[in-house]
Amino acid sequence: MTRDGDIPTIFNPRRSRAPSVLVTDEGVSNGPFTHADSVGSQQEATADQPLSPLTTKYKTCSDSLCSSSARKIYFGIWVTICVTASWVGATHCIKYLYIMKPVEYDEAMVLAPQDGAGVNVTAIHNHYIATYKAPFFTTWFVTNWTMLFFPLYFVSRLGSRRCESPSDILSESIRDFRDKGFTAGRFLTRCSLFCLLWVGTNYMYIRSLHILLATDVMALFATNISFVYLLSWVILHEQFVGIRIMAVILCDTGVALLAYMDGITGSPTLGGVVLATSAAAGSAVYKVLFKKVIGDATYGQVALFFSLIGMLNAALLWPLSLGLFLTGLETLHWDRLPWPALLAASALSLVANLLGNFSVALTYDLFITLGLITAVPVSAALDVVLYGAQFEGMKLAGMILIAVGFFLVMFPDNWPDYITRLLRRTTRIFRGKKYHHVESQCQYADPESGQKT
Repeated sequence: MTRDGDIPTIFNPRRSRAPSVLVTDEGVSNGPFTHADSVGSQQEATADQPLSPLTTKYKTCSDSLCSSSARKIYFGIWVTICVTASWVGATHCIKYLYIMKPVEYDEAMVLAPQDGAGVNVTAIHNHYIATYKAPFFTTWFVTNWTMLFFPLYFVSRLGSRRCESPSDILSESIRDFRDKGFTAGRFLTRCSLFCLLWVGTNYMYIRSLHILLATDVMALFATNISFVYLLSWVILHEQFVGIRIMAVILCDTGVALLAYMDGITGSPTLGGVVLATSAAAGSAVYKVLFKKVIGDATYGQVALFFSLIGMLNAALLWPLSLGLFLTGLETLHWDRLPWPALLAASALSLVANLLGNFSVALTYDLFITLGLITAVPVSAALDVVLYGAQFEGMKLAGMILIAVGFFLVMFPDNWPDYITRLLRRTTRIFRGKKYHHVESQCQYADPESGQKT
């Protein structure tokens, strides 16, 4: 299961395990269900039939392309594409909810010509008004869809090859929490606190979309990886890495540039940047606290936890949403409610959360995290096409700094070892070519034959 407190790295070093069967020079194997004579006979048979260089090269290439690591990379590319598409789609659907819609209204006019006979004429005008301005209702509605986490996990387990009864699947998920010392009351209390943190984070993200472009909000939210590292260093006592501190500084500089890109006098940009950055910080707090309180969770635990968050949100927070609507703090016209965009945003948000929590079974954490930053240029292209946005000056510089800081945070702890190893290999290749060039030039003439040797 993915570890929420850990930070995926670019190189993702994984030490390969030793094979289960090891053959020594004496022909003795130390693996199970093997015999020395059979292994030795196989080696002799292989030695009698040497493979051609082309066949050996083809076999080596096919083995490397079909290995377990290669398959994880292939799955990872698809996961990155799916996370990017779902994240961009959900964000732009929510942004579409805030766009002012044209509303037609009739205006009766009387035209009085010179003969005194009046003619009634009805003129139709288009007036643009904000028919939807309900960020908390949007947050509440989208969060309700997380109740589908455990049902989807439950159905997938029933459809797997292993024959398991429904009671076994449910008892396994509950037993894992009971083994960690959680009682029913304590567990529900923890779920309620995480539900409030989840709703608060998503509310700030959705509220900021009313002020900023979707690309600006997504770029600011991508800084949560730097907040995760800082909190992991303080709370989870992760290893201190200097380059990640520099990455945090770059991300903060990018946030500052975005905050002042439109000035500070009479511009709501600063408030939108504060909301989006607070959403990124809230997401980091959620991840680190989940790692601290829950620990390493199984897929069943994560599915049950998210479903309980959705149930608590639906059961406890609907009075607050109703109160905001009745007091007029949120604008919501039921006859003009954009249900297609709202349903699409909820479904795509559910897909993004499912991929972010369960895709680690198919690929590395790195590809899941990359979806946050690859979504920024895709969203920028949509903003340019749909809204005619321009990315230049301080806005462009801030996004570039955030992207650079994002990739620097993903550098592994032992990144100097990789750089040293790369330099050594490059030096060896360069020296080999140099020596080969010198030897090819060192030709001398034979005094007897007069030919160059």
